[in-house]
Amino acid sequence: MEKNLLALWQAVPSGEIKKEKIVEVLDLSAKQATRYIRKWAAEGWFNYISGRGRGNSSELQWLKNVEEIYEKQLMEIIEQEAVETSSKYLMYDWSIDSKTRLINKFRSKFGFFQHTSDVDKLIIPRKYAVTTMHPLEAADIQSANVVATIFNRLVAVDAAGKVLPELAHSWDVSATRLRMYLKKDVKFHDDSFLTAEDVAECLNRLRTHVHYKELWEPVEKIQAVGPLVIDFDFPSGCSYCLQMLGLMNSSIYKESQGQLIGTGSFYADNSHDFKTVLHAFKDFFGERPLLDRVEFVQVPSDFDFVYRSATQPDTEKTFMVESDSGVGVVIMNAFRNSDIRRKEVRDYLHWIIAKYRHEIVQYNPRALPNHQSMLIGQNQHYQVEEVKRPIFTKPLIIKTTDYLEKATAWIQAAFEKEGIPIEIQHLPFEEMLFDNGIDQQADLFIRGEVFEMNQNFSFYHFLKNGNSPLVKMINTDENLSHLLEKYVHSPFEEWLSLNLKVEKALMDSSILIPLYYEKRQIPFSADLMNINISHFGYVDFSKLWVRPTIAG
Repeated sequence: MEKNLLALWQAVPSGEIKKEKIVEVLDLSAKQATRYIRKWAAEGWFNYISGRGRGNSSELQWLKNVEEIYEKQLMEIIEQEAVETSSKYLMYDWSIDSKTRLINKFRSKFGFFQHTSDVDKLIIPRKYAVTTMHPLEAADIQSANVVATIFNRLVAVDAAGKVLPELAHSWDVSATRLRMYLKKDVKFHDDSFLTAEDVAECLNRLRTHVHYKELWEPVEKIQAVGPLVIDFDFPSGCSYCLQMLGLMNSSIYKESQGQLIGTGSFYADNSHDFKTVLHAFKDFFGERPLLDRVEFVQVPSDFDFVYRSATQPDTEKTFMVESDSGVGVVIMNAFRNSDIRRKEVRDYLHWIIAKYRHEIVQYNPRALPNHQSMLIGQNQHYQVEEVKRPIFTKPLIIKTTDYLEKATAWIQAAFEKEGIPIEIQHLPFEEMLFDNGIDQQADLFIRGEVFEMNQNFSFYHFLKNGNSPLVKMINTDENLSHLLEKYVHSPFEEWLSLNLKVEKALMDSSILIPLYYEKRQIPFSADLMNINISHFGYVDFSKLWVRPTIAG
């Protein structure tokens, strides 16, 4: 099946057609388009008579119904082949009716499957690709959730901020040092045993990484002082060293023959762009997963799915599990040498955003307008006064990407109502993740942020990590820099108050503006058991199991 041929079938009916229109539909050069036309005509899909002379129309007469033939072929592929084989074809340009029939067939390939009496797997649809499995590079929640499953941290920090043992079983903390004691006989996925040297090498790499060195700046030395003992030295103090070790990017791994090896409850194998495969690690130091295998398969963005056991019919009752899907914010790039550097411009845009914020639900029904705070459950009691319109010398550049399409449409409509000149700069998702140049060539960003586990530490991480567009703005602002210096010596219990002060300062400067809250509602069939929400609001697959059906 050829994607371009189906696209041509959908866009071009039989009759007269300009060659330029075919080139546009296929998104190819004129030479490439001519080569395809000759090939498809030779295969009997259509008759094609080229127009003679520049500007004259050609004649295309379809001989076969491409979509009907392709739909039949794909139905057979879905039935007979692995789910990842058919998933890529669903990305093609199908009509609504064909796509509905195909997706209904395709949906039966997801859920819980038991191959033998003791080997089972859960196949789960995934709308966005896993861009990396490296703890230091995972900047999107899909990748970060997989990383959190494959690797372990020294400690875990729960939603309430409580620190729990993970790879370390105990620790001693003083004003200038943290000493951690590792569990015995923890195995990596290659059957080697975890040592303090492994931990020191891994975390020293993190400590000096360009995206995290500011966060780790207070820690001057990490070293193994015994086979299972490791010291973190911070002569000037570091109140948050223990919490920092619970972050996903603090995952412990080692490298062998170009591969990253973890200690987690699952390990990755045979993964590619359309599928990520996780296998249960039977020698996991914690509780062995109850599922043998979890597969994440790429599906179209409009695929409506349920976490379901394949043994249950589509009519089986489901229940909803709700988790936080994140917060949306607008960031104004006060560092950029453009109109946005002027506070009166930012204040005016801030007022416009506040004025129209309630309308965002018209573009995204899942988005709840957020007039209160980026920190869920907090209220800054913030009022925005009407501001006199400033002079705009050129259009404002708004940088965005695919998953922010609805929020971008909202802000574009709001600004256009007020006659504010704008220009939308769209980046591919992967490029947007790591777009953190000196001025980032944009005036405004719409960001979707999902906090990892504990909100108070995640907010600080959002301000300080190298992927944040706020880092350079904060470093050039004396008041904000002074506030951030307080975190290093403030007890973690006082961080909520600090977070609110920093957020208020950012809002007063019209740099950070809360936009919306978003909830994720995940449907599960009734026979899926022990559903717990873990990192980034996703399900903890290490605990999930399926209640078996017993005859009689």
